[in-house]
Amino acid sequence: MSDIIVAEGLVKKYGDVVALDGLDLRVPEGTVYGLLGPNGAGKTTAVRILTTLLEPDAGTASVDGFNVVKQPNAVRRVIGLTGQYAAVDEYLSGRENLRMFGDLYHLQPAYVKARSQELLERFDLTDAADRSLRTYSGGMRRRLDLAASLIAKPRVLFLDEPTTGLDPRSRIGLWEVIKDLVADGTTVLLTTQYLDEADQLAEEIVVIDHGRVIAQGTSDTLKDQVGGDRLEVVVEDPAQLDEAATALRTVATGEVTVDRTDHRIVAPVVGGSLTLVDAVRSLDAAHVAIADVALRRPTLDDVFLALTGHTAEEEQA
Repeated sequence: MSDIIVAEGLVKKYGDVVALDGLDLRVPEGTVYGLLGPNGAGKTTAVRILTTLLEPDAGTASVDGFNVVKQPNAVRRVIGLTGQYAAVDEYLSGRENLRMFGDLYHLQPAYVKARSQELLERFDLTDAADRSLRTYSGGMRRRLDLAASLIAKPRVLFLDEPTTGLDPRSRIGLWEVIKDLVADGTTVLLTTQYLDEADQLAEEIVVIDHGRVIAQGTSDTLKDQVGGDRLEVVVEDPAQLDEAATALRTVATGEVTVDRTDHRIVAPVVGGSLTLVDAVRSLDAAHVAIADVALRRPTLDDVFLALTGHTAEEEQA
């Protein structure tokens, strides 16, 4: 599988602020590639360079073999872009917005008419096609924005935090659309600060912080860096938290943490369900009443915390 997006040593500075600090990316064709990090990590700057909207101060990048600085028009012919905020015109209808984007691409009117109808049906916007966007919900606007970026059937689609501001149902619906696009052969570079989004969609993930790559791999590979599963126990009586922590140390493989606010204890473990049985027996022997117990794999939130020392939410704040 060849790499359709290649970036080497990308650097971008805004005065004294370093947005990208030697960023390297290689995106295989026909995949969803996740660029993960908090606000300010450099995700949007990277997308702007790769989509020819911004020139790097140093480094090189190409999309589908075309240099983004030396051959920008060739790059624009093979890409689509959906940014953080909808680029559609609220004074036009959905169908008129798609026609406008077709005109911007200098596409034939007959093609644009047929392609618009196809996209309206695909994104479940047929009933609202001839209504003003002022009557659209946020989820409908995002779907139309994504449809507009596909009007010219791009080989590579850049999605820069496409689900920002959407409710959970709309986010999940957009995820399904993205999966369908990749199944049809589109390559997607997805930037997100939602860790569950990268977990759901991306086959390969790059974690960046302060403009640098700090980790790369599949979701499972990154989770393995945290060090196994987590056993979570919620006790009924907060006065028994210390007793419960002592009992769980008999099965833990690392430091046991106690959250007194939520009456919760978290212990790193290995051994899966067998360890869960041993933990329950140990708690029972200590006469600790359990309100809830769960064994879970590390999330990408855990990965980010382990890699950076802070959560994505803390960095954003």
